[in-house]
Amino acid sequence: MNAEMNTLFETIARDFAEWRALGDYGSPSDYSEFLNKLSIDEGRKYLKVVKDQGNQKIVWGFIVKEDDAKFQKGDILKAASWSAPARNKARGNIFEEYDVRWTGPNYL
Repeated sequence: MNAEMNTLFETIARDFAEWRALGDYGSPSDYSEFLNKLSIDEGRKYLKVVKDQGNQKIVWGFIVKEDDAKFQKGDILKAASWSAPARNKARGNIFEEYDVRWTGPNYL
């Protein structure tokens, strides 16, 4: 699961760098700087993907750690709050092909 999480972080940072490059304010360091701001807070059921913005932290989304009644291990869930995911539908799975943005998992 570590390799898949690293790939997810790289995908998120790449999307950010591509978004910044669309304007006149992009820089070559955008990818690595954004990648370094991403981290994981491990909970009992989920891995919380967090972005550090200096004076505050923002939840990017959640990753399911183990299969449960509704979701499979690796499912990507949108954040409903700081401590809970939106459990309406998975936005992808880190073990399969997925499409995410730097702002969070894609909406349904």
